[in-house]
Amino acid sequence: MTQTQFDLRETGAVIPLSNGPKYFNYFWLRDASTSSIDPQTRERIFDVSQLSDAPRARSLSFRDDMLVIDWEAEDSPSEVPLGLLEDIATTGRPADVAALPRRIWYSDHLPRIHRVSQADVINTAVGRAALTGALIQDGIAIVTDMDPSEDSLPNLVEAIGPVTPSGEGLFFNVRVEINPTNLAFTAGPLEMHTDLPGEEAAPGVQFLHCIENTVDGGASLFVDGIAVAMALKTEDPEAFDLLARHEIPFFYRHDTIDYLSHQKVIKTDQEGNVTGVTISQHLQDNMDLPQELLDTYYPAFIKFIRMMQMDRFVMKFRSEAGNCVVFDNHRIVHGREGYVAESGSRHLRGCYTDRAAMRSTYRIAMRNL
Repeated sequence: MTQTQFDLRETGAVIPLSNGPKYFNYFWLRDASTSSIDPQTRERIFDVSQLSDAPRARSLSFRDDMLVIDWEAEDSPSEVPLGLLEDIATTGRPADVAALPRRIWYSDHLPRIHRVSQADVINTAVGRAALTGALIQDGIAIVTDMDPSEDSLPNLVEAIGPVTPSGEGLFFNVRVEINPTNLAFTAGPLEMHTDLPGEEAAPGVQFLHCIENTVDGGASLFVDGIAVAMALKTEDPEAFDLLARHEIPFFYRHDTIDYLSHQKVIKTDQEGNVTGVTISQHLQDNMDLPQELLDTYYPAFIKFIRMMQMDRFVMKFRSEAGNCVVFDNHRIVHGREGYVAESGSRHLRGCYTDRAAMRSTYRIAMRNL
């Protein structure tokens, strides 16, 4: 391509690409240069704030799969991959293998829930890609054939990412306790919720390893929070907007901890797409929105909660010993039916890891396939 095909301007340049000419800012182009990243550490070694003047191109040219930029104030030209420019021009961001589309699901999802053995997750890239890919797309999966040892759960989690501590510590046990600090540690029903919204950054991915379950009742309940939020947006856009715009307080407190944070019940990205939900009536603090606003907020809030209890959304199944349900705590709303404590034993062991670690594991696993 010739020099005349580039439109060099004061603050950036218009570059001819496969889907037409696109404008790129000079600061961005200088930051995106291959020389800005150390090949060994893969960290940025160029500091754009150290430039004495705003960067400006003297000339641009294409060489192989690179855009070559000759800067007015620098001795050496820099290169920007054409593939990166094409991605930015098309989607606004670099290509990401982990940016998988979400698959919305409803109450009939159980036969299609992805299952992968613990051995495959720990020992193979295929298994790790299968588990983390399902978590990104569906928000939930089941790991089967869990080893019955004490190390079983940490061995599984650490194949995905480091165990994330919470107010409960590194691990927690879901079973009846004499002096429970959480409703989950009783035999009563547990309403639909996401975990620990009182923490400023609630845990990302939850693991629930079923060690034993011989009780009568106690079915596990799971809902795709995105599916419910999207249904609310269709049926009642004003209610959706209220829950997506305003933060409400959540807490988690007992003798040794006292957490308080504010969260939006429905989370959206910058394009307005639903990315997750946060809900927990048993950890919801007194609403501190203006009282006049509560005249409309409460009805929207109640409508959303009632929708999550509808049969069309709730997937129900019995937790089986040797399985571990893994799910996105910022998307999947879960609960439990009550059970008869004296009828047997029910013991689940749980912990968390980070959603960024989950996506990282997927990217690495895909490179190794």
